Amino acid sequence: MTLPAVTFSEDQAEAFDRIAGALRGVGVDLEEGVLTPATEGASRVLAVIGKAGSGKTLLLAELTRALEAAGVELVSGDYEGKRRKDRRTLAILAPTNKAASVLRNRGVPATTIHRIIYTPVYDPEYERVAEWLAGNGERPEIEGLTDVALERALAFYQIHKSIPGALAAAGLRGSDFITGWKRREEPLDIGLVDESSMLDERQFTDLKDIFPTLILFGDPAQLAPINQSGGMVFDSLPAPARLELNRIHRQEADNPILDLAHALADPALTFEDFERMVEQAAARDDRVIWGQRVEVDLMARSPVLVWRNATRIRLIHAFRAVHGAPEDELLEGEPLICDGLELPLKHRKKRLDLEARGLIKGAQVIYLGAGRKPGFSRLHVIGAEDPQVNAASIVKIEKPDEEEPFIPYAAKMGATFLHGAAVTIHKAQGSQWENVQVFAPDLYAAARMGRSEAGQPLWKRLAYVAITRAQERLYWVVRNRLSKPSGPLRVDDLKAMAAPALSLEMQEEAEL
Repeated sequence: MTLPAVTFSEDQAEAFDRIAGALRGVGVDLEEGVLTPATEGASRVLAVIGKAGSGKTLLLAELTRALEAAGVELVSGDYEGKRRKDRRTLAILAPTNKAASVLRNRGVPATTIHRIIYTPVYDPEYERVAEWLAGNGERPEIEGLTDVALERALAFYQIHKSIPGALAAAGLRGSDFITGWKRREEPLDIGLVDESSMLDERQFTDLKDIFPTLILFGDPAQLAPINQSGGMVFDSLPAPARLELNRIHRQEADNPILDLAHALADPALTFEDFERMVEQAAARDDRVIWGQRVEVDLMARSPVLVWRNATRIRLIHAFRAVHGAPEDELLEGEPLICDGLELPLKHRKKRLDLEARGLIKGAQVIYLGAGRKPGFSRLHVIGAEDPQVNAASIVKIEKPDEEEPFIPYAAKMGATFLHGAAVTIHKAQGSQWENVQVFAPDLYAAARMGRSEAGQPLWKRLAYVAITRAQERLYWVVRNRLSKPSGPLRVDDLKAMAAPALSLEMQEEAEL
């Protein structure tokens, strides 16, 4: 068959052909660029697996391009047009906002699994605007929306391809056009899922219910979900359904970070040997830094990666202390990690509203300041398409040697947050940062313990995941010291880069 206009390795070409054959069996012909009637009852799960740099994202992007060229309609979590009998649908998914944003930054229009499982319900009047923006309807006349406002919405949509963002650009609030959220009832056709090593069995089951054709992309060397005993969902697939990539593609011109990651596959490699390799790499390439201390300036946007929870808490405490943060409030620019939502079941709609905006467990946010009501926070959700959120918050600051966290302020209920200047390597999966600091003494402690996971020393799996989070530069920090900040925390860059965002508020309990 004719491959896309990109240089594939032999294993990528074989995987593309295998996937194309499976899609042809369900009525999508990538070679001819045509669609045929879907085969009733046909279902297929395939997995493309490979280590960092093996070209999984390139293959995913080319499959997306070929599917769209064949006439398959891309479905996002923002808005789904009216169903047509002849349409075939595709969604590109990731488990977290940060993982989805990594794909979007590479030109792949990804959304989160949650945004596909739960879909927004639009007010019928504004649904006409959404259909027009998506190219499926006539330009509407809506009371209260001027021609200038509609042109603003169209200009925004043509650049960002976000229906909610376009309506916000027209001067509307989310509560104007989204009346609620519902669990998806109608299935879609094809799902491409990145970072599938993070999936648990419940998510996998949900995805198989939605997508008759599901293609997983994952790294078998990552850390498996904590509750799955070292196994990943693609491990259970039969061998013919697992397509393996081997050749290194990312930054093919000698990448010392990938060299270190792949060196960990040597069963004879000890921790001491590996540290010597890191030190030697740092001596010849400035993309690897042998760090004598944690660089505090990087922690506000790129957390230090650790193994032990006690290390995480100590580093957070040191970060706040060196910035002079008071105990009873947050400074603008402090990083936070969403730890879930404390909401009763009767407020399910508000929960879905917040989750749809990216406030799901593990989401990384930057504190922008106090909200308009007591207990509310203005937040920038890292990786979200509409990142600015105003939400009721419960902030918990953990302290060394204290069992209970300190709570500087809290709403009666809302999104709960822990500090995000340091995170565990498990929670860092699916994310990438330009600069990554790995706290090596923690990995040495894991090596001393001699623990294994899925037949491999735990320290090696931790080291692999940690160093492959780095896009450009890896800091291997060998001493328990913290630098001084070069200046105060900042938020001006976040405010400047934010698109016109929906103002989403969660009222206090008495008002709900």
